[in-house]
Amino acid sequence: MAAQQRKIGLGKGLGALLKDEDIQSSKRVVDKKAISNPAPTAGSINFIRVEDISVNPFQPRTEFDPEALQDLSESIKLQGLIQPITVREVGKNQYQLISGERRLRATRLAEIETIPAYVRTANDQQMLEMALIENIQRENLNAIEIALSFQRMIEECDLKQEELGNRVSKNRSTVANYLRLLKLPPIIQAAIRDEQLTMGHARAIINIPEVEKQLFVFQEILTKGLSVRKTEELVRSIQGKEKTKKAEGKKDLPFEYKKIQDDLTSRFSSKVKLNLAGNKGKGAIQIPFESEEDLNRILELLDW
Repeated sequence: MAAQQRKIGLGKGLGALLKDEDIQSSKRVVDKKAISNPAPTAGSINFIRVEDISVNPFQPRTEFDPEALQDLSESIKLQGLIQPITVREVGKNQYQLISGERRLRATRLAEIETIPAYVRTANDQQMLEMALIENIQRENLNAIEIALSFQRMIEECDLKQEELGNRVSKNRSTVANYLRLLKLPPIIQAAIRDEQLTMGHARAIINIPEVEKQLFVFQEILTKGLSVRKTEELVRSIQGKEKTKKAEGKKDLPFEYKKIQDDLTSRFSSKVKLNLAGNKGKGAIQIPFESEEDLNRILELLDW
């Protein structure tokens, strides 16, 4: 189909990434009447047939609210699409979506044949980066979708966390916090995705290394409706108990008791343990055995 071309601006963000120096700022609503031109050109709005556009395989968003899509569709029917989508040309009259899948879906829902679009030249890495940036800025991805997109950029675009942070205007620690979410059990990740848990809840849970304790805190949040602050208090309580247990386990025996323990271990050929109870000389001797025969051996040594 013939394409209408008009200079218009993208604003900062996506425009800066694409470095189209000939794009000028404008807030005009797109006119839906097409004017014949031989081919789409970069830096202009082009009306392209919806059926000629394939979806972006790098789209980080996986779910779209049906009601919100319907509302946007009705708005497009009445006022037209004000904000163009962005595509790249992959063949004669064939395009692939870079950003704007929600707008494309709503246009299809409205049964409109053409859609205003910017045509860009982009490789797969640029497509992934642009799709992610466009969605983060305008679509408010949930935390898991952002984390998955960050991971994909790091793996497929060979970026370090700091470099990724520069791309999406976030500091390295923020990027790291999102990536840590992917280490949580799947059931907790699903709850974050479905907005049953906030990012604050997730950041508290991730500080617990043991999966079973993570799941315990998760269930406490759901059943008791814990706030982020209460969740943090629960996590600190669990961590405090663990530190106490470790500290108690690491108490060194006085030299004379340590020597007795070592001598008994040598005599019984078993890991004998002396446990002291306070500072009054009280305690217990623990002699483990591996089998009935081992027990009989120890009893003989004790002259039982």
